[in-house]
Amino acid sequence: MLKVNVVISSISAERFWDIRKSVPPIQISTNINVVGMEKKQDTSLDVPFVLSIGYNPSIAQMSLKGVAYIIGEKNEIDEVLKDYEQKKPPAQIIIQSISNVVFIESVLISRILNIPPAIPLPQIPEAGSKPSNTKLKGRDYSA
Repeated sequence: MLKVNVVISSISAERFWDIRKSVPPIQISTNINVVGMEKKQDTSLDVPFVLSIGYNPSIAQMSLKGVAYIIGEKNEIDEVLKDYEQKKPPAQIIIQSISNVVFIESVLISRILNIPPAIPLPQIPEAGSKPSNTKLKGRDYSA
């Protein structure tokens, strides 16, 4: 099984919107790019990445760079590297591990800059309000 250790090496964030003005309705775009993959030993890979977060209108920007260190069995490492060389998407565990770290850090940075976070925060219903009975669209797996 692959083990992933994610380290952030660079953070750039800037607020452009005047702090005294209320933030208008915005769209937030996020993009995680794996910018390479390098085999270090038979059982490890270095996977550099960049997370870019953009706001529209342009109220702020954020960028986090780092490396995911992947450790696993030789055949697992070879398979991940082969998939990368064939331009296939990286293994789910790699992207999920990177996402978990960088999005949590981006929320903290958003708080510091007083801008909306790049991921929606959970909404807690008000006390006394009834939960809605609307079902999510999709397949119903209830018995």
